[in-house]
Amino acid sequence: MVDFLRDFLFRRKGAAPEGASGHGEAELRLAAAALMVEAAKLDGAFEDAERGRIATILGDRFAMNADDIATLIAAADAETDLAGGLYGFTRTVRDNFDHAERVAMIEMLWDVAYADGVLHDFEANMLRRVAGLLYVTDQESGAARKRVLDRLSGEAGTAGGQGTKS
Repeated sequence: MVDFLRDFLFRRKGAAPEGASGHGEAELRLAAAALMVEAAKLDGAFEDAERGRIATILGDRFAMNADDIATLIAAADAETDLAGGLYGFTRTVRDNFDHAERVAMIEMLWDVAYADGVLHDFEANMLRRVAGLLYVTDQESGAARKRVLDRLSGEAGTAGGQGTKS
């Protein structure tokens, strides 16, 4: 199934096939989506709120339609089940995003981590590791987290939902 989804993504977006130099746009999208799905799954559940937030972020970041987003999320979900860790995904992002885009990726991950209203300790730990792998400083990651929290408190009209759970 993963091979089918990869073929679909590469064929749909006209990205370079495997073996070509560099990463294609589809591979980059898959890596970014996989990091977000991994962040969403760390608390033991991949809930509708998290899935919806990932879909919104992917639609905004990559200008994708709903069908392609659903396919990408399914592919990312399958990839995270098969992957041996975060390194491959973070390497793809690190090698293809400039520094500002990597900081934006961390902000997207914070957004997903808070999508269910609570930051789980495992999610916070993953964000720290991913920030290091993307060469994003703790200060930049903290500022990205603050932007997400400010945005969420503005949307909710309160500062609730900012705690952590173990």
